[in-house]
Amino acid sequence: MNLPPRAPFLLPFEGVAPVLHGPLARADAGSAILGRVTLGAGATLGPFATIRGDGHVVVAGRDLHLGERSTVHIAHGRYGTMLGDGVTVGSHSVVHACTVGDGCVIEDQVSVLDGSVVGAGSVVAAGSVVFPRSVLPAGHWCEGVPAVPRRPIGAAELSALHERIRGASAHAARSSPAELGHRWAGKATGYVAATVTGQGELRMAEGSSLWFGCVVDAPRHGVDLGAGANVQDNSLLRCSERAITIGRDCIVGHNVRLHDCRLGERVLVGMGSVLAPGTVVGDDTLVAAGSTTTAGQVLEGGWLWGGRPARRLLPLDEGKRQMIKESADVYRAYAREFAAGQDASSVARA
Repeated sequence: MNLPPRAPFLLPFEGVAPVLHGPLARADAGSAILGRVTLGAGATLGPFATIRGDGHVVVAGRDLHLGERSTVHIAHGRYGTMLGDGVTVGSHSVVHACTVGDGCVIEDQVSVLDGSVVGAGSVVAAGSVVFPRSVLPAGHWCEGVPAVPRRPIGAAELSALHERIRGASAHAARSSPAELGHRWAGKATGYVAATVTGQGELRMAEGSSLWFGCVVDAPRHGVDLGAGANVQDNSLLRCSERAITIGRDCIVGHNVRLHDCRLGERVLVGMGSVLAPGTVVGDDTLVAAGSTTTAGQVLEGGWLWGGRPARRLLPLDEGKRQMIKESADVYRAYAREFAAGQDASSVARA
């Protein structure tokens, strides 16, 4: 059992450490702030909430609330993430490479994707996906896949939503304290981030990585990660009947849930997706963010799949194939950098 990291767990990226403009209101067990992050005073970080600024910057204003196992990240070299003052994010949501205005509410299990803008005082309803480069107007209730504005929202309703989500988060943190640490039956030879939890045998090839807040629930069958494969922050790997197999240069996005799945090589599973027990994904496949599969579904390789449940949309063109390769290469580099910093942090705490 490793020493549990203090909350929040802080690490620099390429020599740049997080900047906190004032004290946090609360940082629960497993929370982490990493790399090029600037965070305003009074932030609340729920259990395993993760803010990661590596390949670009994250700038958040005052009084941010980031709920349990929610993730804020960037798009490498393309988009940072900008959050205004008084933003509330519920649990198990992803805010990725986008701009969120002052006073917005992002409810539970939402994905806000690259280049999108959520106008000030708006709400993105639970389970919604804000598609890349979308612009949602200020002061509206937005919902759906893709999320679109449905109606204006008044100040009283907006205030009540902030209060409800923040209150529920505080109650959850008190009643269900996070269990830190992990138990691995085998040697994990890839990079395992400091706040990964769970148990099982990890069989990790060169350059593979498991990121902050991930949960491995594989006590009997274990998990196989091919060379260069990565499983990003706050994803869940659960094995009940068979091992989870993730092939070479695969990318499992933030807050994904995999259950008894088998992924071929060069697969990208988009943020917030849920792959049901027994799902099989062929080589060279992209599963769009927020997608789901049915039990035992087979996703033929060479295609873009998306929807709830996922259906075949378009052949995977050369641009998307190259994007998957480049993303896997980026994560190899990220893993080397964070592993070095994490090793130094462990020595300092020993």
